[in-house]
Order: sequence, then C-alpha cells, then structure tokens
Amino acid sequence: MHPIIKLVAQRLTLGILLLFAASVLIFAGTIMLPGDVAQQILGQGATPVSLANLREELGLNTPPVTRYFNWLGGVLQGDLGTALTNGRDIAESISGRLKNTIFLAFWAAAISVPLAIFLGLLAVRYKDRWPDKTISAVTLTTISIPEFMIGYILVYWLAIKFRWFPSVAIINDSMSLLEKLNAIALPVMVLTLVVLAHMMRMTRAAILNVMQSAYIETAELKGLPMLTVIRKHAFPNAVAPIVNVVMINMAYLVVGVVVVEVVFAYPGMGQYLVDHVTKRDVPVVQACGLIFAAVYIGLNLIADIVSIVTNPRLRHPK
Repeated sequence: MHPIIKLVAQRLTLGILLLFAASVLIFAGTIMLPGDVAQQILGQGATPVSLANLREELGLNTPPVTRYFNWLGGVLQGDLGTALTNGRDIAESISGRLKNTIFLAFWAAAISVPLAIFLGLLAVRYKDRWPDKTISAVTLTTISIPEFMIGYILVYWLAIKFRWFPSVAIINDSMSLLEKLNAIALPVMVLTLVVLAHMMRMTRAAILNVMQSAYIETAELKGLPMLTVIRKHAFPNAVAPIVNVVMINMAYLVVGVVVVEVVFAYPGMGQYLVDHVTKRDVPVVQACGLIFAAVYIGLNLIADIVSIVTNPRLRHPK
C-alpha cells in the first residue's frame, strides 16, 4: 500500500475514534451538570408527582448508558432529538443557526486568511526592519486583548460614535447580501483581528524556518530577488505548517464564535447554545457540542491530510 494512502486511512480512523470519544465526554459532561431539567421546565411550584411524571416522560429515569446509545443511534440517523423547553426538533432549529454561523465564519476567513499570508510574507521580506516590527507589534496587541473587549470597543467607536455599522448583528433570509454584510461587519472585524495575529505569526515562523535551508541559500547565491526566492522556493515548502494553522483558526471561527455572537446578539450556533444552557436544555447542549466537535475534528483532519499529501518524501518514496 502506498504510504500516503496508509497514513490517510490512519488519520480517518483516528478522526472517527476521536469523534466517538468526544460524544462520550459530551454526553457524560451534560448529564453530570447540577440542577434538574424537570424542575427547570415546571418551575418551583411543581409538585413531586408532576416532577416524577415529567422525568419519566423525558426518559430521565433510564440508565445513562442506555440513554447514551439511544442518543448516539439517533444522531447516526440524523435525529438530534427534541428540545425539552419548546418541544421543537433540534436538527430543524440548528440548521438555520449553523448556516448563519458558517456565513459569519466564511467572511471572516475570506478576509483574515489572505491578509495573514500576505502580512507573513511581508514580515519575512523585511525581517527585523520597521515593517516586520510594526506588523508583529500590532498583531501581538490584538491577540492579547479578549475578543469581547475588542467587540465593545468597535461598537463604541464604529456603531455609536460614527454610526457606520449597526451595533447588533441581526440577519434574516429577506435581507440582500449587502445588507447582511453590513450587519455582520463588526463581528467579522472582531474575528479577523483575533485569528489574524496567530495565522500571520505562524506563517512568518514557517517561512523563516524554510529560509534557513541549503536550497534557499543556493537560490540566493544565484542572484534571484528575495521576493522570487520566497514566492517560488520558500512558500511552497512551508505550505504544510501554514495549512495546519489556517485550519485550526478556521475551526476556531466556527467553534469559538460563542462570545462574539453573544456580544452582537447574532442568531448563530453560539447564541443558540448559550440560550439553552441557561434553560438547562440538555439535548440541545449535547447536539451543539457534538456539532462543534465534528467541525473541529473534521478541519484538523483536513489539515493532516493536506500535510501528508504535500509532503514530497511521501509522494515519492524511495
């Protein structure tokens, strides 16, 4: 078997096992949460009999192992369960929210990824000179500030003071693309500033590591311009680590938007999760946690596969 096929198969198997382990941890963690779902639904005035009947109706008296495999079996068939607080199908409720979160993450990635690679290349080109130091200082500052603080600063200046963008990112299907982009401008800025620094610094580090190779020195001795050396020789060989860090940050854009969505009241997965955590709606929390885990594991799996495929030693084994 070709080494690439073997490694890809191993990574896929490992990804499935990790997702299974994540499902176990998510289910175990949610059932161990303090509080009583039945009490939350019926309120403090509920009688012991009504609480017992509701627990029986919700299946809360079933052993945890049985409940887990029933839940996992439903997930494998596309059934994420029913929300306890409103009785709505979770998959149907999540579909629109997930689409909104992906929409937000897509535009943040569309801006941050090319900009991070460009700034990384620029920092390498002017290493230890003022452009490199300026880019590093600015990105280090943005990565050190919590995203909710960046969000409130942008709201104060761009939404309240200058009134360029709305302070609340509300979108719906009746809005045009330009109206949606205007609505999500501030959360996209926050996410871009948060992930840009990490991607830029890792891009810079990866290319500088390649620049120390012997073939780079040979290209420089031939008299090739520095930009040509970086573009044709250094950057292609630094693709694997760059793809890894890009995928990790894209996973963050989808999984880690909870705080940003809450700050801007954005109707995405993060806001949906927080709303139902406060209501202790366990099936919704489990479904959201599993989707986040699947996205994170899936994107990291893609990064691993790209790293394997772009490795010349594996493509041309001796």
